[in-house]
Amino acid sequence: MSDFPIYPTKLPPEQQAIQAKCFHPTGIFVEFKQEEIEQSIPERFEKIVRQHPKRIAVKTHHHSLTYDELNKAANRIARAILACAGEGQEPVALLFEHGASIVAAILGILKAGKIYVSLDPAFPQTRAGRMLEDSQAKLLLTNTKHLFQGQQLVCGGQYILNCDDVDDSMGSGNLDRRLSSETGALILYTSGSTGHPKGVLHNHRHILVEMRNYTNDVRICLEDKLALCQSCSFALSLRNLYGALLNGATLFPYDLATEGVASLADWLVTNQISILHLPGTAFRGFLADAAPDTVFSALRVLRLGAEPINSEDVKLFHRHFSSNCVLLHAIGPSETGTIRRHFITHAWAGSDSKVPVGYAVPDKEILLLDETGRELGVDQIGEIAVRSKYLALGYWRRPDLTQAAFSHDPSVSGERLFLTGDLGVMRADGCLMHMGRKDFQVKVRGYRVEVAEIEAALVALDAIKAAVVHPQPDDTGETRLVAYVVPAAGEGPTVSELRRALAQILPNYMLPSAYVFLDALPVLTNGKVDRRALPLPDQDRPRQRRPYAAPQNGVEHELIKIWEEVLHVRPIGIDDSFFDLGGDSLTATRVVSRVVKKFQLKIPLPSLFQSPTVAEMAAVITQHQGKQLVHEELERIVTELESMSEEQAKQLLTDHDARGTRD
Repeated sequence: MSDFPIYPTKLPPEQQAIQAKCFHPTGIFVEFKQEEIEQSIPERFEKIVRQHPKRIAVKTHHHSLTYDELNKAANRIARAILACAGEGQEPVALLFEHGASIVAAILGILKAGKIYVSLDPAFPQTRAGRMLEDSQAKLLLTNTKHLFQGQQLVCGGQYILNCDDVDDSMGSGNLDRRLSSETGALILYTSGSTGHPKGVLHNHRHILVEMRNYTNDVRICLEDKLALCQSCSFALSLRNLYGALLNGATLFPYDLATEGVASLADWLVTNQISILHLPGTAFRGFLADAAPDTVFSALRVLRLGAEPINSEDVKLFHRHFSSNCVLLHAIGPSETGTIRRHFITHAWAGSDSKVPVGYAVPDKEILLLDETGRELGVDQIGEIAVRSKYLALGYWRRPDLTQAAFSHDPSVSGERLFLTGDLGVMRADGCLMHMGRKDFQVKVRGYRVEVAEIEAALVALDAIKAAVVHPQPDDTGETRLVAYVVPAAGEGPTVSELRRALAQILPNYMLPSAYVFLDALPVLTNGKVDRRALPLPDQDRPRQRRPYAAPQNGVEHELIKIWEEVLHVRPIGIDDSFFDLGGDSLTATRVVSRVVKKFQLKIPLPSLFQSPTVAEMAAVITQHQGKQLVHEELERIVTELESMSEEQAKQLLTDHDARGTRD
């Protein structure tokens, strides 16, 4: 390595002073000690169970489990797994809704010495099937609710265990299995540049290191209530899941995908949540329509991660969270865990639009490297590399990817180096600024997306000759994915046909929100795609199967104005499909909200959502003329629409397929 000075490994005094405020009002806190990382997750959990058997471990709308009850449920599941799969350390897949059942199943898998792979029921069957196939899991754990879906996923040589059928006959005492901290614990699938998701393999020690750092950073204690808002299929879930269960705190699962951001504020207040962890996009979404005087007084720690935040986000924190609350901004890929953290209070008045990702994390050293691998100094932009003994083991069954991203550091015994693909710049005091992605991997609504995977899905379609997907900011500043496609022949498919095809293999957050049809992709002299030459999506009406039809009456005229304003497309004909014009479930809520404001009629909301053309929507409005909304009803409906989540909007699109598309 170079002669550049080593950056500080401890927080500067002002950060230490803020961190010192991170105590529960009771003052209770037990340090997570260094030696406690050399055990298994079940061993740490069972210690908590012995100390606090009657405390509530998991609480949902429908279930409340004490630590003793959760431990016994996990033990029964573990014995059932061993009876089915033997004592090897192979992966076991999970297919559960967000809640108490998946928590018990995860602990059961870990107690059995297996590696868990969580399949979100909301994933398209093709994607879930690929994850199941790639993991080589022979056993799939599920419950009665998802049994049929699980049966559609498994194939020859794989079998299902319905955890609802596991009873007391399996025995609920702790298993006599001593597991090393080096034992594999879970595989987290992320977007893959090969066109398929790739699995990141973690052992027990790596998770315990992350929990040691998080616990000691924010002083998680018995009295804390941690929200689990992210699916257990994603890395964001780990800190909340284990941060609670390995410290005797209470875990409160809340499914953002189905319950939406609109109800989150009331839920946080009702349950007196004390620690909340959200991606920046979800944070902005749930506060977008919050009343100016809304304050979450019980929250003592707000952690924002998964994507960069800005000074406007800090202003939202100042406005809606008490002066006793600390904002923790942190960064960390799935492969490394948290690598930088920045504590912020109401006294912080940073002027930069970007908020620093901050300062050192124990046992995670940051280097900035140029294209040749040479270490860079202060105020120089380079790729962020992480040097540590505590990194993921690598990519599951992909030694080629592992070798490319991870390397042993010959200068420090036992440590490895991971290249993140993120760019950063280090200040003299050791504060890191995140400068975006080095490649074309992006964050969309908090999810890490490899655009190459979407491109691979597009070019796999018979109707597409070539495709490039490129991130662009929308009119609200959020990142959206724009697909540039070259049809194989003729005019090519419509937007809704493309969306429908992609929705069969990609999760919703990976679907492009705009499509640009080209005769050919622009290329550089070396033959690579010239992404700088890709045109911005224009406001012209895209190719349609039907010819343009002009409005015939006043209602249609007004609706076209609303549609054109929301979709940024002109001209719109009365027979044009909303989804062919590039609309989706979220833009549909904006259209319906403005329609309700404009016409102020009592109209069943699903009937508006299920009217995919101006002509059909105008007919619904005409049918309900004379049925006026009173002011209070109008305010309530508009508020409901403007705070509606993507999943809630899709539920209203009952005439459309599971991804909100229609021919």
